[in-house]
Amino acid sequence: MEARSPWSRYGDVAAVRLAPPAGPVRAELAVPGSKSVTNRALVLAGLAEGTSELSGILRSDDAWWGLEALRTLGLEVEISGENVRISGSGGRWPVAEAEVYVGAAGTLGRFLPPALAASPEGRFRVRASRRMSQRPIAPLVEALRALGGRVEYAAEEGRFPLLVYGAGLEGGEVSIPGNVSSQFTSGVLLAAPYARRPVTVRVAGGMVQPAYVQITLAMMRAFGAEVEAEDDLSRMRVNPGRYRGQRMSLEADASSAAYFFALAAASGGEVTVSNIGNSTLQPDLGFVRVLERMGARVELAPGRTTVRGPEKLRGGFEVSLKAMSDQTPTLAALAVLADAPVTITGVAHVRHHESDRIAAMASELQKLGVRVEEHPDGLTVWPAAPSPARLDSHDDHRIAMSLALLALDAPGLEISNPGTVSKTFPDYWDYLERLGFSVERV
Repeated sequence: MEARSPWSRYGDVAAVRLAPPAGPVRAELAVPGSKSVTNRALVLAGLAEGTSELSGILRSDDAWWGLEALRTLGLEVEISGENVRISGSGGRWPVAEAEVYVGAAGTLGRFLPPALAASPEGRFRVRASRRMSQRPIAPLVEALRALGGRVEYAAEEGRFPLLVYGAGLEGGEVSIPGNVSSQFTSGVLLAAPYARRPVTVRVAGGMVQPAYVQITLAMMRAFGAEVEAEDDLSRMRVNPGRYRGQRMSLEADASSAAYFFALAAASGGEVTVSNIGNSTLQPDLGFVRVLERMGARVELAPGRTTVRGPEKLRGGFEVSLKAMSDQTPTLAALAVLADAPVTITGVAHVRHHESDRIAAMASELQKLGVRVEEHPDGLTVWPAAPSPARLDSHDDHRIAMSLALLALDAPGLEISNPGTVSKTFPDYWDYLERLGFSVERV
């Protein structure tokens, strides 16, 4: 079990036992801030000249480690509820030698080392959680070295911990593989304005989730960076410059909203999320289109989304979730409740996330008597009438939250290590209670 932040709500609970509400799920609610936007904003504010005031941050493990890292590096950080005030470094970290911990945060683990390497001085040891230390980091290290950065492995080659020396980035052109994680590209881009010469990033082999790089570019521009990008993001150029502190309201998390849309669809109910809509760049809002294929009705507005569920979820289709791969476990769970099998493709990279999400979902669904077939890049799930059992969250927030959906048809379902949801959504179980679920700590 990974370390939890002080914002964790269920860190000392072995499991939760769930029972569904008496009828369809009907609610209007607001979801917490976006993990992706929050962690980008923290790094940008840390690099910027002047003070940034960020409202609507996600109070989660990932954000906590990011804020603690900035404090460890010598920055003044003030937290008040979902608001944060950060006095930026201007690209030169006040502390010249430090050990920073990025936890299990893939975004922070890929964003912070470039920001440290771009500093003109310093020696920094970057340490990660056990699972994050198993995830790939070599493409980022190789890209930083190609740009003149000095980064070494402190233990195993290709893994955390890293030793990052603040020697600055020279700049130039670098090629980054895009088929493992878009976070490598975003990490290099975020630090690129602090290089001595313009930085040109070329993405090799296509990009797994280009929408997240679009979010990175939009936020860089909001902080004052000069960025040019091809429409397909195969080539991006960043001019030298400095970020300027900003006052910014961060948008809500589309990935978190998807669980409530799924509950509406599976229960034949209606859920409106009042703070996320079709103006977002977050790709996971596209999950509502998958729910439409399953029979749901969807209404999208600039800051509001409503999903109404059918009498019975429809299956019998194949879909690539490459652009919104965090929803792989969500759809795998919903497929159990559908009227025909569902095949998910295009998500081979999720085998390298907080868990091997394809194998983890297959393993847990099979405990419920569900027929599941794994593929290299996805899985096929057949409908079933699940019986309650204790399921393993695999210390993965998305596995835990997705498996909880099955309590709709399996009263008494138990999820182990429920505190893992604090990585991105510490209040998830409380939200379920507000929707009428029974959530018993066991």
